[in-house]
Amino acid sequence: MNMVATVDLSRWRRGGRAADEVAVNVDAGLQRAGFILVRGHGVDPALARGVRAAAREFFLLSDDVKARYSVPVGGHGWLAPGAEANAYAEGTETPPDLKESFSLGAETATGDPDVDRIWFAPNVWPLEVPALQRLVTEYTAQMRWVADELLALFAHALGLSTNPFAAMASTPTWTMNINHYPPVSVVGEPEAGQFRIGPHTDFGTVTLLDREPGAGGLQVYSEEAGWEDAPYDPDALTVNIGDLLEYWSGRRWPSGRHRVLPPQPHAPEEDLVSLIYFYEANHDAVVTPLAPPVGKVSGLVPVTTAAFIKERLDAITVA
Repeated sequence: MNMVATVDLSRWRRGGRAADEVAVNVDAGLQRAGFILVRGHGVDPALARGVRAAAREFFLLSDDVKARYSVPVGGHGWLAPGAEANAYAEGTETPPDLKESFSLGAETATGDPDVDRIWFAPNVWPLEVPALQRLVTEYTAQMRWVADELLALFAHALGLSTNPFAAMASTPTWTMNINHYPPVSVVGEPEAGQFRIGPHTDFGTVTLLDREPGAGGLQVYSEEAGWEDAPYDPDALTVNIGDLLEYWSGRRWPSGRHRVLPPQPHAPEEDLVSLIYFYEANHDAVVTPLAPPVGKVSGLVPVTTAAFIKERLDAITVA
């Protein structure tokens, strides 16, 4: 049995027995691996293609030009190769990840300069690729709609009478990373233990991934099967839950552990771009874990979204 279940949001929208069946499938799939494939999400595939094409235009610019938009990890702009080592979040020291990223996020400023500087900094858009802002703005609006729908589905899957995230994610923090995984001719031969993205879990509630399949592609970890290539469906988003949702579920659902393989010897010139939407909750939301019998662990204390996620962001930054 494949560890990653496929669910159809169009059946969830029907309500009734169809919605209940989807919820049961979601619960079982997330318990296995923290990942699901989501069909029927309603996002126009042409929009994702447009975002990816505009992003490739940006990544083809010279490093000198891209450096005008350079930011540290957690910032909104260009993250140069070598900026992150995601395996550090697990306490594993690895060489830096073999990728570059363009990152952006929510701009719903609170008026508190200390909060806004970290969580709601203005996005910076490359003047050299004017289409990117329009395309990404539309894409992230659709991703938020899907993320909110998934959180409602998840609450139903746990048998809750209401969706607590309707209030906890009213003005949420979120980040979108457009990740570019260059070929060997650009990044050089991988070092021992080096990945395009090292083994890690995401930090927030739910992550929505539009990916290109590849030899040096996504792998998903489960206790039952270990590391496996993630299944690919061109009509589906690859969705995983993050550490915050794992915690909220009382550790019923494991945060989806994953990695992206380095360029492979049989496909050294493979060049991939992934669109990754990381959804969280309101920066000041207090997340209270679900107690048994829904949750699996008792005694977990409430946490604030901002403090929980900031600790993890700091861990993956290469000094």
